[in-house]
Amino acid sequence: MYSATVGLVKATWHADAVDAFAVSCSSALNNSNRQIQVNTYSVPGVVEIPLFTKKLIQSQTVDIVVVVGLIADHGIYRHDFVASTVMDATMKVQMDTGVPIIYGILTPQDFLSEGREEFFKKHFIKKGEEAARSVLATLDNEQLLAGLLKEAV
Repeated sequence: MYSATVGLVKATWHADAVDAFAVSCSSALNNSNRQIQVNTYSVPGVVEIPLFTKKLIQSQTVDIVVVVGLIADHGIYRHDFVASTVMDATMKVQMDTGVPIIYGILTPQDFLSEGREEFFKKHFIKKGEEAARSVLATLDNEQLLAGLLKEAV
């Protein structure tokens, strides 16, 4: 068995839904049969996630990162540009550093309609649990690859 440190980076906009994801993800990881430490960090919004994540990885204090946020279409700006920019920047951080990033930044449709906020809060709980399973699977894969690399040398 191995131990791992997870950095969970969350945006503070739409905190009810985002926090539901963070709590369910952390809870699932803490209840796994693994030795996992989850450290949670808050940033103002999703645009700040890639740079903070890069600096967090550079601190060499995490083995894997989970990012979570919500990009809602408020009709004021093109949310798709924001979503694409954040996804591309986050993927670049992952590829440049070699540290896995589990992506939990969601772009729900119709977020502001009546009753939808509660629906998405429940949805984010489910997505947090799914992210935890992804963390565990990715850590297993990292261990597998580390063993394969040792065998190849």
